[in-house]
Amino acid sequence: MDKHSHVDRVMSTVLSGSAAAKSPLAASWRRSMDRHGLDPGESRAPSRLSEAEVRNHRGRLERFMLVAAPKLDQLFGLVGNSGCGVLLTDEKGIVLDRRCTDGDLRVFESWGLALGADWSEESEGTNGIGTCLADRRAVTIHREEHFLARNTAMSCMDAPIFGPDGRLVAALDVSSARADQTEAFNRVIAATVAQTAKTIEADYFRASYAGARIVVTDGDDSDAAMLLAVDGDDIVIGATRGARRAFGMAATGPVAAIPASDLFGREDGPTGFEKAERAAVMRALARARGNVSEAARALGVGRATLYRRMKRLGIGE
Repeated sequence: MDKHSHVDRVMSTVLSGSAAAKSPLAASWRRSMDRHGLDPGESRAPSRLSEAEVRNHRGRLERFMLVAAPKLDQLFGLVGNSGCGVLLTDEKGIVLDRRCTDGDLRVFESWGLALGADWSEESEGTNGIGTCLADRRAVTIHREEHFLARNTAMSCMDAPIFGPDGRLVAALDVSSARADQTEAFNRVIAATVAQTAKTIEADYFRASYAGARIVVTDGDDSDAAMLLAVDGDDIVIGATRGARRAFGMAATGPVAAIPASDLFGREDGPTGFEKAERAAVMRALARARGNVSEAARALGVGRATLYRRMKRLGIGE
């Protein structure tokens, strides 16, 4: 599709009274034109930050980028030889890290897929990075689905990454420099991107709660990390965005202190101090491999006393 045909298609879609309500892509095109004031036919180069500004952006996310780097390398190892590059942006769409082959470097630079480039929807209209961040979901923008005609030579597969506080922190992008890349192949790459983003999110969460017990929970959202951080008192002190949704917690910010057992519905049996006493006895027995005398010594009570407490707590020999 030539430039004029693409511009005509975008304009007719945006001017349609119903398209934006029926299609997320059309809604993004409309945002690009109406909210951001962009022209699908403009040919300016993407905005790009200075090296000093890029360093400032990277410094703000230094720990996150250290966690993400090995996963970017792994992802690039899977897609790099097929004409694809791997990019990581911050929550504003600024490219902070990139992987591409030497052979694709010139093409990527000419397209603006470079460190410091601004790929927000506000700057570039509908594109993989910007629309992923705007919609806060995984997206694939294939060639003519881009808003700007000058971006229609590429395909972009993206997934958002959320921080341990539930807030959006980055977008993971794979962009292709191949003209013959099919939508079917894009779907395979998109699934890999989503899984890598989920892994980075989980790794960053674990790194942020290094001293806590990490509980992996089940949920319906296969693209979201479902983790809880639990302290030594069995109190939930952190949760990923997926876990927050699953357990009805605040979407962002600190989580309200709540016993992990309350979340998992384990309220049958002893409660309060009785529950704590039972847990202490069970731990002592486990460490003593069931030897009641040894467990009693560890608890600082007599053997007969421990037997009485075990009977009261419903713990069999």
